[in-house]
Amino acid sequence: MSSISYSDALNDALERMDDLGYERGQGVDLANHGPMGAEALAVLGQVDEVARWVGRYRKAMEHHEPPAARFALDPADESSWRPALGAFRRAGDWERLFVRELAEAHWREVLVRWWPRLLPGLFAGLTHGVIRTAHAVRSLYATGDTTTALQLKELARGLAYWAARYNELPGRPRMHGPHELPDAVATLPRVPLDGPVGPDTALHRLATLAELPGYGESLETLAPQQAPRLLSEMTAQFADVYLGHPEVYPVPLIHGVTAPAAVRLVLPHLPHELHEPTLARLWQVQSAFLFAFTSDRRDEGTAAWRSEIPDLPPLDELGARAAEHGDEHVIKFTEACLREYALRPDPRYPAAAFAAQRRITRLDAGGGARGAAS
Repeated sequence: MSSISYSDALNDALERMDDLGYERGQGVDLANHGPMGAEALAVLGQVDEVARWVGRYRKAMEHHEPPAARFALDPADESSWRPALGAFRRAGDWERLFVRELAEAHWREVLVRWWPRLLPGLFAGLTHGVIRTAHAVRSLYATGDTTTALQLKELARGLAYWAARYNELPGRPRMHGPHELPDAVATLPRVPLDGPVGPDTALHRLATLAELPGYGESLETLAPQQAPRLLSEMTAQFADVYLGHPEVYPVPLIHGVTAPAAVRLVLPHLPHELHEPTLARLWQVQSAFLFAFTSDRRDEGTAAWRSEIPDLPPLDELGARAAEHGDEHVIKFTEACLREYALRPDPRYPAAAFAAQRRITRLDAGGGARGAAS
């Protein structure tokens, strides 16, 4: 058994990555996954690997400088903060706001205050705003009375990234339709395309969602359900989607699982009245993933993936394999799939995690599979 605790490994990682900005890459804007990857590694029981992984991650791609705060935002004045939503140049201002908020109130109080304000922009940074926030929330809950200033700062940064990359998709989703999640996915129209969906095509589709046939109708097709069951349906179905599309660039569809799995970490800390609107926005995000990154159903809902993965390793090996692989998407996806599998033992979860480990380039073999949508 390791002598390093979850808290020690996490806080050491946060200190080592404190100087990294919100995004990385030259000519592209890719989210900083470092704190999320380190926290997920620790949860996977790979605490002895966290420090080494941080070193690998930092070398893989240059990060942007942390943004400076310039103009104060007043959380009590909607005319002050609302125009700054989605303004990435204000990321430093958002971070300073949340650092101040968390110094003056318990983190749950801050979370409950800002969740409904940020919720319509759930797609922010391809959902990395909410995912980074959720990893920070899990760490705060896990460490309880021993929470550190670094962990609170990480929550501030998760919320700040969500606010600065706030991206409200067109339309307002409502859960009063006829379909449960599997049927909603199966009946969702896909926009045909000759060949696989490339990054440019996907970005164009995201920019023109409102014009795509069936998108508006999809926002009102999902039937209401209790949050725990619907979250499991979402993650299982999108593990299936991931398995069914080996032709798609292997990173974006991962977020159809990691986003609802992240929300599951946060919902217990939110009032019940925020659950349904959160689930509705999640469905809108998942619909957007399907419209943007798939052009047909391909092998969804089949067992075709078994030919790609004839020998699935034991569950207790997947975490170590993810740590060895090193790509931050693989680490987060593996942790989310194993956590969801523990709640609902569906073989598609470990299969999807192992598929990602095979499809995505290892960290030491070129920095992982990158692209405009990762």
